[in-house]
Amino acid sequence: MPKVLIVAGDGVEAQEIFYPFWRLKEEGIDVTVAAPSKKTLFTVVHDFEPGWETYSEKPGYRFGWVDLSFKDVRPEEFDGLIIPGGRAPEYIRTNPELEPIIRHFFEKNKPVAAICHGPLVIAGYGLAKGRRMTCYMAVAPDIRQAGAEYLDQEVVVDGNLVTSRAWPDLPAFMREFLKILVK
Repeated sequence: MPKVLIVAGDGVEAQEIFYPFWRLKEEGIDVTVAAPSKKTLFTVVHDFEPGWETYSEKPGYRFGWVDLSFKDVRPEEFDGLIIPGGRAPEYIRTNPELEPIIRHFFEKNKPVAAICHGPLVIAGYGLAKGRRMTCYMAVAPDIRQAGAEYLDQEVVVDGNLVTSRAWPDLPAFMREFLKILVK
């Protein structure tokens, strides 16, 4: 069975880490979660409230299954990568130990999936140029500036890259990621 790495940090959107984590385990796939440090992560719940022009944020469940810090990840041991959203991508992309991990998956053309704010990591490392992608609508300007074609749809598959807008798209996101992971 394949091995999948999920990269996250505090502020990760709860559904966008829990759903892929449990869904992969349900398929018998070996899942490893890495963060800036090996610790229990504080998740957040992003929701859409009537009358709000942006999403709201509330504390979510704690995520206690972080296996490795970024410095201990050996990306060659993994077959696929998932980058959940929330606020975590904004700061984990500034961690110098994360960039070589992400680059490895793109250079080796391994399956990569990013949802919501997760594409900020890809854009931050110059890996979005020429790709077709989607993301949370507030991230779309960043994706376009990074040279990607932004498409507002529940899931976009561009070769080895799967992207989705936000947690309501998780079923399509995981369906398409699993298709390219286990082909």
